[in-house]
Amino acid sequence: MKKLLNTLYVTSENSYLALDGENIVIYDDKKELGRVPLHNLEGIVSFGYRGTSPALMGACAERNISLCYMTPQGKFLARVTGKVRGNVILREQQYTSSKDELVGLEIAKNCILGKVHNARWVLERAVRDHSMQIDAEQVKKASEMLKNSLMLIQNSTSGDELRGYEGEAASIYFSVFDELILQQKKDFTFQGRNKRPPCDKMNAMMSFVYTLLTNMEASALECVGLDPCVGYLHTERPGRASLALDMMEELRSVLADRFVLSLVNKRMITAKNFTQKENGAVLLDDAGRKIILTEWQNRKKETITHPYLQEKVEWGMVPYVQAMLLARFLRGDLDGYPAFLWK
Repeated sequence: MKKLLNTLYVTSENSYLALDGENIVIYDDKKELGRVPLHNLEGIVSFGYRGTSPALMGACAERNISLCYMTPQGKFLARVTGKVRGNVILREQQYTSSKDELVGLEIAKNCILGKVHNARWVLERAVRDHSMQIDAEQVKKASEMLKNSLMLIQNSTSGDELRGYEGEAASIYFSVFDELILQQKKDFTFQGRNKRPPCDKMNAMMSFVYTLLTNMEASALECVGLDPCVGYLHTERPGRASLALDMMEELRSVLADRFVLSLVNKRMITAKNFTQKENGAVLLDDAGRKIILTEWQNRKKETITHPYLQEKVEWGMVPYVQAMLLARFLRGDLDGYPAFLWK
């Protein structure tokens, strides 16, 4: 159980939520885990199947507190609200801002600044921790190039220009990504990003984990009342979660890529977990997917200090915090969208 930005996150999958006076009470079987006053809550997110009492649902609807239900793995199930009030205004602001080139560009810039900043510090960490195992000079050079890219991104004046700088920065980062593979070098190499289909083991894992991260982002946006399909950087297409793709950019390197590297470097995933098709596609087998899903759940439970809130949060909560910060910016409560800047 964790309260962040006036949203209560109940992460125990066996929890039942009930009402006692003006308090939400969290039970595990008959044991009370905690209680929180309703008066200062904006939302409740439950990662469990046991449910909520009708009395609590009615109290939340009356007070315009949204109730979001997720699977323990973080898949969005449903969002329950009372009469339509604030969220229609929030979505209206989202749609308006997506058509405003200046506002949309600033949000997209912050997402990409977060992406490049975090990618740079992934490289800096590698130099600091593994300088004897990698080409530290080459990785350090790439880090400095990413540092220079941050200024270009900050000064970009259009979406196309921003996408160009983002693409260049991604090429720089991926040019040294193979250096970060410290174990099983015979079986795992990275020569560049490829997909649809992935043509090597690293890309097969990265594509799978990127999908998991995108689903997390889409669920987080649904929880705060934003439309995951209306973004600022990625173009809108039917069925495409453009805003979720925008938001995942900040966490791509620091959460997804580092996670994939850890699976290889700790030998949790090996070459036997992959098959290669006649067309060159490399696919994870069922055992490999199971390992990744299990370890992904474990990674999401690891705790960090959120750089903006300066509070301890689990990695799995970061997309929800960022979605709430974006919603607060669109409502006018913040002067800008604060990207997730890891170090």
